[in-house]
Amino acid sequence: MSTVFLSYCRSDQADAARLAAALTAAGLDVWWDHLIEGGAAFAKRIESALEGADAVVVLWSARSIESDWVLDEAARGRDLRKLVPASLDDTPSPLGFRQYQTVNLVHWREGNDEAPLQALVRAVTAMGSGAKPEPVRAVSAGHDPLAPHGQLPANAMRRRLVLGALAAVPVLGGGLYAWRHFAGGSAVVIDNSVAVLPFDNLSGDAAQAYFSDGLSEEVRSTLTRNLALRVMAKSSSSRFATDQRDATEIANELRVSYLLRGTVQRQDDTVRVTVSLVEGQTGFDSWSETFTKKLTDVFAVQTEIAYAVADRLSAFVGGDRDDRDGLAAVGGTSNPTALDAYLRGRSLYDLSSDEASERAALQAFDDALAADANFAAAHAARARSLTTIANQYGSPDENVRLYAEAVTAAERAIALAPALAEAHSTLGFTRFQGQLDARGAREPFQESRRLGAGEATVLTRFAQYAARCGRHDEARDALEPALVRDPLNPLIHRAAGGIAYAGGRFADAIPPLEKALAMNPKLTRAHAAIGDSRLNLGDLDGALEAYAKEPVADMRFAGLAVAHRRAGRNDEADAAMGELRTLGDRVLYQQAQGLAEARAIDEAFDALERAQALRDSGLIYARNDPFLDPLRGDARFKALLERLGFDLPVA
Repeated sequence: MSTVFLSYCRSDQADAARLAAALTAAGLDVWWDHLIEGGAAFAKRIESALEGADAVVVLWSARSIESDWVLDEAARGRDLRKLVPASLDDTPSPLGFRQYQTVNLVHWREGNDEAPLQALVRAVTAMGSGAKPEPVRAVSAGHDPLAPHGQLPANAMRRRLVLGALAAVPVLGGGLYAWRHFAGGSAVVIDNSVAVLPFDNLSGDAAQAYFSDGLSEEVRSTLTRNLALRVMAKSSSSRFATDQRDATEIANELRVSYLLRGTVQRQDDTVRVTVSLVEGQTGFDSWSETFTKKLTDVFAVQTEIAYAVADRLSAFVGGDRDDRDGLAAVGGTSNPTALDAYLRGRSLYDLSSDEASERAALQAFDDALAADANFAAAHAARARSLTTIANQYGSPDENVRLYAEAVTAAERAIALAPALAEAHSTLGFTRFQGQLDARGAREPFQESRRLGAGEATVLTRFAQYAARCGRHDEARDALEPALVRDPLNPLIHRAAGGIAYAGGRFADAIPPLEKALAMNPKLTRAHAAIGDSRLNLGDLDGALEAYAKEPVADMRFAGLAVAHRRAGRNDEADAAMGELRTLGDRVLYQQAQGLAEARAIDEAFDALERAQALRDSGLIYARNDPFLDPLRGDARFKALLERLGFDLPVA
């Protein structure tokens, strides 16, 4: 079996993959490298494979004749007297290679003409063992040569498409590539996934950590806009900020193929960022680069880094490496004062330790906007901050103002940067949860899903909204990629439980909720959600046990009130209702749940009416809440759902 080293430039990736499949189908042993410009670790593999090959097939094209790597490999193949040049587009061979007969693959490339392939196979065979090859059959661009039902000759099962220790399996129709290692009958999938770890702060001032952390998050957010990449979400990636394990262990836990690591050194008005792309399987750096910029160009730095990473992974991304649509930073600023305040605010917001830190984050975003009123990302961040304060700390009277300001801020961000997915998501969330307008939230949520298809948080918000509106297929389709992108985030697993519960799949709701608690035993609202599920499954004892563990008082007492009433223990139910009433009007929705279970119908509707007037966010659960089932036959309940903007459930 003759062995072929296939040299090409990455812009010709699709043609190279198709040619490799055709040569393999003819019984040749093909070596090709998906990261041909990889660096020292790859150079050793390339050199070893090139030296051991019987023939070096070089694909000349308008792009490859300008590639130093392809020229070097062609020169080495020429020196070893085993060069077999082929042309993809009639581009003349570079100087120094024009004395070699070139196989013209243009007609094969355009119309599946078998003759050029036959000529190429004969040339390769003449270099090697001299064995008669199998007849070559063209492989169409949409055909997967390793598909179970592919029509390959019998001896093609002996083939090896070798990439160091990896085998490449192109899925040409989809624009992505899966990389499989066949060893011992097992397959390890290596794909287009990357985790951006928090960048190290080299400024010498620990107080500057917010800047390096913020910059790494901005790079990550920019990369998520390339939908051909699977970018791990921040919450999962940040688990390893101070982790001392090696890269292979971290990549294995995150189930990603690459880690992006970096350092940031800020001095006066200059920032120096060094980043490296680390192979998850080997722990080797496949690429590193240093960027030195003025602070006014920091958003340009994150864009350049994202461009470079996408270039390195272009074998997975597919298409032209110069096609960088969607990777430009969105909603940035060139004002260093605004940037500094914004990154401080992000750090405080992410800390989320108490009301003081939340309000300090809001002040930082206000400071950023005072320095640059057109800073779209700061408007979006301000909207998120206002919504969080209203949701967690605001009084009923204050919340109306806070939510209105949040809507205004999100709308301003969208006007300044229409492609900013987080702004659309925040607008949808605020209209839905803050203003109780399910219908008005639909358009921004749908736009956020379209623009933020790589963002786990954006997808999760959309999924929760869709589930509470009864659009369960859309909720599932959005949540699945969110779980893949953020597998270590307990909030997303808790959301998965809530989404299953909203669809009436009570048994399915419990495992993700238990997983969320295993990740964070102090997580709020998860025990109560388990209790709700168990109660609806008829497991009264299991429900009471779960409610007793819930740290949030309103959720705990609401669950106990319903559970005890359902068990006929009215004294205990009345006691739990008494505790709910001591919490005041901020838990009117939970009071309505207990009243509905007690069949105090008029009182329950009164509580719901007052809850709507005070913008009680509990009402977003009303459409699917089984604890309100005693009210569903009443015309007042239908009217309530219509006022909230819900599509009515099918009777």
